[in-house]
Amino acid sequence: MPADFTPDPAFEPHEPTDHRPGDGVDQVPPAPSMGPSIAPSTASSADGGIGAGQTRKSGVSGTFDNPSRSKGTWKPTHARKKEVLKALGIFQRVTAEHLWRMLRPGDRHDRCTRDTLNALKGEGKVRVETRLESGHQLWVLTERGHKEAKQLLPKSVRMSVLRKLAYDDDGEPVDGDGYDEHAAAVTMTASVLTGAGFGTPLSWQTEIAHKLPYGYTQYADLTMRAPDAGVPAMLLEVDRVNEPVDDLTAKLRRYADWFELLAPKADKDRERAARRQGAAVHDFRLWSRIYPATGREGYVPVAFVFTGKTAAQRASRMRRLEQSARRYFAGTPYPWAGFTAVDYHQAVPVVVTELERITADPAGAAGRVWRRLGREEWQTLNEALDNPDGERLYAVEEEQSRRRQAERKAAEREAKRPVCTQCGTKFTDERWQTIQQSSWSSETDGLCEPCATEHWARIETERVAQREAEEAAAREAAEAEAKKNRGLFRRR
Repeated sequence: MPADFTPDPAFEPHEPTDHRPGDGVDQVPPAPSMGPSIAPSTASSADGGIGAGQTRKSGVSGTFDNPSRSKGTWKPTHARKKEVLKALGIFQRVTAEHLWRMLRPGDRHDRCTRDTLNALKGEGKVRVETRLESGHQLWVLTERGHKEAKQLLPKSVRMSVLRKLAYDDDGEPVDGDGYDEHAAAVTMTASVLTGAGFGTPLSWQTEIAHKLPYGYTQYADLTMRAPDAGVPAMLLEVDRVNEPVDDLTAKLRRYADWFELLAPKADKDRERAARRQGAAVHDFRLWSRIYPATGREGYVPVAFVFTGKTAAQRASRMRRLEQSARRYFAGTPYPWAGFTAVDYHQAVPVVVTELERITADPAGAAGRVWRRLGREEWQTLNEALDNPDGERLYAVEEEQSRRRQAERKAAEREAKRPVCTQCGTKFTDERWQTIQQSSWSSETDGLCEPCATEHWARIETERVAQREAEEAAAREAAEAEAKKNRGLFRRR
């Protein structure tokens, strides 16, 4: 197997329309970016105190609205500047709302992140690339800020590409070439999940490549690692309801293909044999060298985050994806009678949600805003990823099966238990075993232990009585003979 099938950490992000294979392999025309903006930043209200769409906090009119809910004033600190630079180093283009939700979810609005961005702008480390149609500003790193962010980020985290400032023919700066709505949804997804406690900004990577042997590279919009939140790893695909459902199904197929790739130098025969041993098969697979163990059955989970269009269109899309991709997430029922458990060890756990649902829920991404394909109820992410009908149910049903089998064998054995021909009592286990182990037959084989004991006692009594009778008869005969002899002696 070629060594370059592993995700390439040096891969630089590109637009979603670059998701295409080599010539002649699964080529699909890219879907145009359509639909309404998801408003990736929060505009200020007229009084400048409350972010648009945020609940106004009760309080005395004219008091200082402190985002951190603590008394006193605050200002952009060095720590806040560093965290903003690191976030921009990972996600490349962000709005103040993205940073607020990701870095300061406890604040009342994005004022702190806006002021921090402005402070960094004064230092020449960030700049406004463009202003969105909604009026919100889109921020990117300058060359100076990009260098500093690279120094702040760990070497294991991949830096985003520097968005260089463009100039027109007159030497005047040109606004950015617009903001891709898909990129906005991707960054918002990372923001709301981070704000809900799923990892940190450093937990994320964008556009990670998964190279397949047939010439296609499947890029994940986001990869999340949040072991402290019970999700060691998860791949996320953001869909703005503008791709064919068949394309989404094809993504799942390619992920399943990649999860089944053998690790370098893995023994094919041993891997084939391990398929019958549940999770043991993954020790031979490439993905287990790249991603941590999931802590649950199956491959690394994949989440589809839908946004845009109407709620009805999003719901219809989830249903159609569920129908077309069932073979990849449904698992395999165990073949034995009486088992309802499902073998998920070689299935792709797939969950779906909506950005609109997450932002409307008071608990955000930590709420019951996730649905596992194959189930009807909305659950928390950990509940959705859990497999109550998998290994745990299998263990319960296996124990029940063993118990039923033991009961059935006991019933069959009980039906064969001998009955005493004299009193009708069933043999005890000891009496039954004694008869079975005996190498010769006896007249008492059909009798239970008490009846057999009584039989032998009666035989012994009769034998003793017979012997005594014989002895008495012999004595009487001897005495008669002696008496006869004495009579003859007297007549002489």
